[in-house]
Parts: sequence; structure tokens; C-alpha cells
Amino acid sequence: MNIPERVLIIGTPISAVNEASCTAFIDENIEAIKGQYICVSNVHTTVMAYEDENYKSVQSGSILTVPDGKPLSVLGKKQNMDIGRVTGLFLMRHYLLDSKQKPFRHFFYGNTENNLNLLMDSLKSSCPSVNIVGYKHSVFRDLTSDEKEELIQQINDTNPDFVWVSLGAPRQEIFCAEMKNKINGLMIGVGGAFNVLAGTVPDAPDWMKQAGLEWFFRLQKEPIRLFRRYFEYNSKFIMLVFIEKIKCILRKQRSG
Repeated sequence: MNIPERVLIIGTPISAVNEASCTAFIDENIEAIKGQYICVSNVHTTVMAYEDENYKSVQSGSILTVPDGKPLSVLGKKQNMDIGRVTGLFLMRHYLLDSKQKPFRHFFYGNTENNLNLLMDSLKSSCPSVNIVGYKHSVFRDLTSDEKEELIQQINDTNPDFVWVSLGAPRQEIFCAEMKNKINGLMIGVGGAFNVLAGTVPDAPDWMKQAGLEWFFRLQKEPIRLFRRYFEYNSKFIMLVFIEKIKCILRKQRSG
């Protein structure tokens, strides 16, 4: 199995993949990578990984850490890598809406009970051939040891190919890392993609995605929740990228 190489972006190893190479890797290795997990990473999670070594280990321990945020793919391309955005929403649509060609088994974990029920209704309506083998909403707190064992058993009894996780960052990535090789399916933390496919949150227009303005669209929809996060983490990211650039220049000068 040839695992895609990674590029370091402010110290976090991001997989050098795009939509085509990411799905090709999954399709070719799905049986071998069950029990593993994929992180869908953006500026927010990359800065958190920079500030928290434990969370960086979670990001590093995935089978893939894909560049959801456009700044990650832009910086990856500057390192001469064939890298492009791979969003959680894209992965869900690819493997769920194209279910006739790829009859995988899907389990869903996380989000609220109401939103999860809306997602199930939406998927059964938009892609009736999708093979949903189970789902369970989050309790929005740490699980007890008994609850964890019960959840692992519940999921494994359905023999899933994919386990879609919507707990928000960093909880969903930490959950997947903890469940590595315990849950027998490929776990992918997709955050708000559940709500978009459920129809409770609108998706950004394609032109805004292509222009790298998806964050602005989301900010308009949820300003109170997202303003501080975007302002704080985007500012930190820009500063850290600048610092890394200065360090790189100084290293070259010393070696020269």
C-alpha cells in the first residue's frame, strides 16, 4: 500500500492529495485501511495542532490528513506537491450519492438526534440505493468506558466500510484516534457536512468555494459562533506561516 506522502504546514503533516488521488487511494485500499481514520483539516485544526502536541499526534496518526482549507493546499503547492482541497462534504457526497457505483456500507455517528434523523431522511430520498447500516447521535459529553464499549460493539456489529463522524473539531479527530483499530471501519471526521446534507445549513455557492471564500459564506450564516474562531485562528495562521518563512530564509543563509 503506497500511502501518500505529506507536507509540513506550520509543523502539521498534511497529505499531498487532491480529490482524485484521495478517492483512488481509498477505493484501492478500503479493506486494508478499515480501523484507520482520516482527518479533514483546515486552518483552525492546523493551528490547534501547532499549539497542542497531543492533537498534532492525532493529526499525524491518521492514514490521511487531507487539506480541507484552501490555504493548506496553496502552501502545499508551493512545496511542489500535487495537492488540492478535499472537503468532508465532497467525500460524503462522493461515497453516498454515488452509491450505485460504490455499494459501501455506511454508519453515522454524532451531531444532534434531530439533525441526524433529518440527514437519514434526506439521504434516503436523494440516494435511495445508499446502504445505511446504522447511526447514533452524540450525547455531547465524554463517554464512559461502558458507553465506549457499547458504541464500538454497536458499530462493529453492522460491519461498516465507512464510519462518518460529526462531533466538531477537535473532538471528532480525538475520538477517531482513540477508536483506531477498535472500530472496524474507515472513520472520517466531517464536522458540519452532516448539517449541509441534512438541509439544515446551506452550502456555499461553487464560485465562492473556488475563490476560497467559503469561510466568508459560513461567517455570514453563523457570525456569532464563527467570528472569534475565524479572527483568532486565521490571524494566528498567517503569523505562523510568516514566522516559518523567516526561519526557512535564515536556515538557507546559514547553510549558504
